[in-house]
Amino acid sequence: MPIEGSPNCSHILVVDDDPALRHLLQDYLEQNDMRVTAVASGSLMQEVFDREAIDLVVLDLRLPGEDGMQLARQLRERATVPIVLLTGKSEEADRVMGLEFGADDYVTKPFSPRELLARIRAVLRRYQAQIVLAATDTKRRAFRFAGWEFNLRTRKLVTPDAHKLELSNGEFSLLSAFCSAPQRVLTRDQLMTLSRLHNAEVYDRTIDVQILRLRRKIEPDPAHPQFIVTERGAGYIFKASVESLY
Repeated sequence: MPIEGSPNCSHILVVDDDPALRHLLQDYLEQNDMRVTAVASGSLMQEVFDREAIDLVVLDLRLPGEDGMQLARQLRERATVPIVLLTGKSEEADRVMGLEFGADDYVTKPFSPRELLARIRAVLRRYQAQIVLAATDTKRRAFRFAGWEFNLRTRKLVTPDAHKLELSNGEFSLLSAFCSAPQRVLTRDQLMTLSRLHNAEVYDRTIDVQILRLRRKIEPDPAHPQFIVTERGAGYIFKASVESLY
């Protein structure tokens, strides 16, 4: 069974001004093998994002003195993190607008923690499926990040000063996985799954070695990586902004 801090433990950020509800959701979700951070405001939400890797946000649209819809928009512009909205029974317009802004689902108050848990799990499964689909998208020609260009067809990596670097099968597969899911924590299991889709011989015991080799090729200072960042107890996250080229 996954435990808090394990690679399979999703980190959920709950944003709601009701302390009783925050405590209830934190206790319930943690009992169901999730790591939870619960805060009362949008400003605290942003602080958590600055220091933590978040897998999904549960956001109350009716925060006192704040525009929950604007917070949802800012989240979507900042990252591909899944968003589940908490709304009132009479707020159909808000639910529709929230979904149009990029929220993934909503739950109407009052609700049972069991229903919210089911929706969170469903959204996380969809996002994982999207990551796998993105990694196997044969129409994509290349990725661009921080001045680098990674060509999937020629299997070449071009530096910002136009030098071409050769990649091993393992390095190619891992960089493909990272570029397909930037700004998201990928566990070692996920990296193995995505890498095998590219027919690379990448196994759990060699993931860290392959990442070390890839860092030596793309990081200005491999000892203090800026792109492939370790999330202790969770996996790795590709911090660069990535553009897909078709």
